[in-house]
Amino acid sequence: MKNISLNIDKVTGFVTREQIEAFKPQVEAAQKALEEGTLPGNDSLGWLHLPSSIGSEFIGQLKAVAETLRSKCEVVVVAGIGGSYLGARAVIEALSNNFAALLPANGPRVIFAGHNISEDYLSELMAYLKGKKFGVINISKSGTTTETALAFRLLKKQCEEQWGKAEASEVIVAITDAVKGAARVTADKEGYKSFIIPDNVGGRFSVLTPVGLLPIAVAGYDIEALVSGAQQMEKDCSPAVPFEQNIAAMYAATRNALYANGKKIEILVNYQPKLHFTSEWWKQLYGESEGKDHKGIFPASVDFSTDLHSMGQWIQDGERTIFETVLSIEKPNSSLLVPCDDENLDGLNFLAGKHVDEVNKMAELGTQLAHVDGGVPNMRISIPELNEYYIGQLIYFFEIACGISGYVLGVNPFNQPGVEDYKRNMFALLDKPGYEEQSKAIRARL
Repeated sequence: MKNISLNIDKVTGFVTREQIEAFKPQVEAAQKALEEGTLPGNDSLGWLHLPSSIGSEFIGQLKAVAETLRSKCEVVVVAGIGGSYLGARAVIEALSNNFAALLPANGPRVIFAGHNISEDYLSELMAYLKGKKFGVINISKSGTTTETALAFRLLKKQCEEQWGKAEASEVIVAITDAVKGAARVTADKEGYKSFIIPDNVGGRFSVLTPVGLLPIAVAGYDIEALVSGAQQMEKDCSPAVPFEQNIAAMYAATRNALYANGKKIEILVNYQPKLHFTSEWWKQLYGESEGKDHKGIFPASVDFSTDLHSMGQWIQDGERTIFETVLSIEKPNSSLLVPCDDENLDGLNFLAGKHVDEVNKMAELGTQLAHVDGGVPNMRISIPELNEYYIGQLIYFFEIACGISGYVLGVNPFNQPGVEDYKRNMFALLDKPGYEEQSKAIRARL
């Protein structure tokens, strides 16, 4: 079976192979530090060998709970924010039919809440769920994250009203801390089935824990194949694999070489709309891991060819501080030929008989050449096809490369001290008990 692969040929006109290889000692030191846990963040390395630690019994437990929700519910709402929902959503959207909502249901529709504080969003969600048999997967280590806790409070109330309290407890699942926190207390009190978020796995690295695996299983996808792909990539990206053959090591080295050469923004590009939320997950993974100590490559993303008609001009001719990493799907899951038209008013008969994917691939290659000519280095990650196995590979590849890259950059890739600042200000402005002094100070600035 093929694996995902990395091509950096379109980078070497901007940084040399020698410049990339100069990062080899730092990359190997970072790999060693990850394995031995010798650098800051060593209490958050549970993801590192997570794929190889997942056994069939654990997969069976997840699938059993997923089947209960699939058999009882028309809709399952995943309540979570950041890493507590982006990974699951990325995988589900990558594997789903683009127009699944218009097709006959094969199990429940999985939707997401708890990732914003929009009154319109939540009101419309409550209206949509009214009269439906719905379940909830509440994902929160603490149970007090404002966005998720607020959504869960509303969902719990409506679920109990529509099902009755006893039956509601059978379709609400908690994924939370093992022993502490509001979500754990609620789960134990109400008798919810629950799974544990490991203490040593941060949210953005949690796709291969129940945080991601349970919603993906509820959506009807093969979590065994997903884990198997991640297991293969764990082997292929281990420190035992030589630097030049290790795609995670090469990706980390190349992006750091580009950063040292003034390329401060990495744009993740896809030509497949199903990968939009893969980019959203990647942005959190790298932004939250590397953006600290006034350092870090800024992670951005575009959906091509759509965004060529909006962002293409800036990428082609704007400030030359960017590089692109292209996610390229080698083989589509469908087959569609361009038809011939007798009148040919649109001038497209030269495409007649070609697969639409061939047109898409030529757009990809043509764009890559144009952007390289315009001064934008390009890396290319080839994915044989969109299925669970290769998505599992992609997830682990990005995770391990992120850990390596962060340590090479000289930051702790596993904390996120900056995200607490806005929360303190918000709590003070909302007059949360304990924030009285901060509230006075903030209001004096308004």
